[in-house]
Amino acid sequence: MFWETVKLAVQAILRNPMRSFLTVLGVVIGVAAVITMVTLGRGSTAQVTTDVEKLGANLLMLTPGQARFGPSATTDTARPFDEKVVKTIIDQLSSVETAAPTGSSTMVAVYGNTNYRTRVTGTTNNYLQATDWDMAQGRSFTNLEEEAGKQVCILGETLREELFGNADPVGENIRLGTLSCNVIGVLSAKGASSFGTDQDDIVIVPFRTFARRIAGSSDIQLIYISVRDGFSTDRATDDLTALLREIRRIGAGEDDDFTIRDMEQMATMLTGVTDVLTGLLSAVAAVSLLVGGIGIMNIMLVSVTERTREIGIRMAVGAQARQVLLQFMVEAVVLSGLGGLIGVVLGLSFGAIGSNMLNVPFVVDPQIVLIAFAFSVLVGVIFGYFPARRAAQLDPIQALRH
Repeated sequence: MFWETVKLAVQAILRNPMRSFLTVLGVVIGVAAVITMVTLGRGSTAQVTTDVEKLGANLLMLTPGQARFGPSATTDTARPFDEKVVKTIIDQLSSVETAAPTGSSTMVAVYGNTNYRTRVTGTTNNYLQATDWDMAQGRSFTNLEEEAGKQVCILGETLREELFGNADPVGENIRLGTLSCNVIGVLSAKGASSFGTDQDDIVIVPFRTFARRIAGSSDIQLIYISVRDGFSTDRATDDLTALLREIRRIGAGEDDDFTIRDMEQMATMLTGVTDVLTGLLSAVAAVSLLVGGIGIMNIMLVSVTERTREIGIRMAVGAQARQVLLQFMVEAVVLSGLGGLIGVVLGLSFGAIGSNMLNVPFVVDPQIVLIAFAFSVLVGVIFGYFPARRAAQLDPIQALRH
């Protein structure tokens, strides 16, 4: 009897295919929107995690001044660091693996007849170690090149493609403003960061070369610090804070005049924001399921009115009220379930397209897919019960006269 009821329900649905499709359209949109939003949210979270790993594990960023957050976010001015501070951090802190002074400026790189605006970073080999950045070609700086401030440079993959195309850049000379430098290596590709910037659009020169020939000052505004394995970033942050307060002679009760940023904490914050936005967007999208459920209930009520005589005939030949109830409940559940299946397919498709457009990983959450489909079926049960109950309570004689 159950399968016969399912058969009758399917036949009733196929009798008006266009109306049936329009009935479940709200459910389709709701399920598809929820799955798409969650898929893109999971992909964004995975991308943030990957980007942090690209920057290097257990990485701290040290800047002078105290960062302020809010509508008027600024950084308090404070005296910059120098190379002695970097050396002291490496020598005295057991929780620190290495530290790299960094300076940066935007300049035009020139090779032959090709000009390209890029980011010039002055630093040491410790920067490559701290950010876990490998060489794809050539070599890194020698100690002599770093100490003497030689005119050598290492190119990022994007800059290499822009200036040299498929040619080998190692051994060639490029010009950065008035500085001519010899290319000694090429960095491996890292891709775009979570903020959309191209990490490979870079050229690295020795820090002393940058200080003398580009910046005109040896002041350090940013230090990358790699935490040693076996130590937590919290422990390293505490050690670093204590050392810097001593070096910079900050008294008890006085605020720090420097800022330490933990990349793991920044990643946690970014993923937290992503999760909240995903939840909010998914909740808004889920409203479509409610609208779809109301649509199913309305059409089922119309169907009960249209098929009143059919219901009377079924009851006259012996059908019980619960069997009529089951028939219309099955119709509502089949409608909503079909809408849920179509929504799942569309949601995964839109999620894949969106992930490709946003350049984030396509991460499917099977639990969300199952929950969305189950919720669509539940919508059919909830909103189909009232029309089905109304059909089951019809008086057979009055129904036959309809």
